[in-house]
Amino acid sequence: MQETTAREQILKKIRLANMEKVDNEYSNIDLSSSIYTPLSEDLDIVFAQELNQLEGHFVYCANKEEFLDNINRLFTSNKLSKIHIKDTAIINLLSELDIKIAKKEESPHNINISVTACEALVARLGSVVVSSKQESGRQLNFIPDIHVVIANRSQIVETVKDAITLMLDKYKNDLPSMTTIISGPSRTADIEKTLVLGAHGPRSLIVFLTEDNIL
Repeated sequence: MQETTAREQILKKIRLANMEKVDNEYSNIDLSSSIYTPLSEDLDIVFAQELNQLEGHFVYCANKEEFLDNINRLFTSNKLSKIHIKDTAIINLLSELDIKIAKKEESPHNINISVTACEALVARLGSVVVSSKQESGRQLNFIPDIHVVIANRSQIVETVKDAITLMLDKYKNDLPSMTTIISGPSRTADIEKTLVLGAHGPRSLIVFLTEDNIL
């Protein structure tokens, strides 16, 4: 009986509160303005700094030749002989390098390194935006030990809101069914609060940024 009475008292208070109209003292807040202070550096520098803070790696390439030289050194130094790529443009781009590109139907369990494009780079977060609309699909972003991303300067935006605007301009009313923001390598601190990289996905994220779109 006491439980019912307490419940009725609570509901009565809620009803009374709904009947009383209170002026919203925050009605004049500008919700459209940026919450960030202005940046003092260019977007590419901010992105590189934030990505490094997240244990990611940033490689700047002035042109296609410099990109091919840098990524070839990455493959060689890590003794990576089989690269997983689904994007036709990336396969064509890397065709002149002495590497073996895995077949598209190969088992995901054998994927050690993947190379993909992206939708955008978010400078303030040092994050990479990918989507299911990309030719690489979903698994190449999450399964391999090393995830290599190719982007160009026009894809760098300041905030997530700007990234969404970029995708709306690109896809109009046919947006991807899945959009993901990748912030550095996969990580967890569930066990004794010790940070472990690569727990649920790639242990290394490497972003190659070129001046122009080379894909």
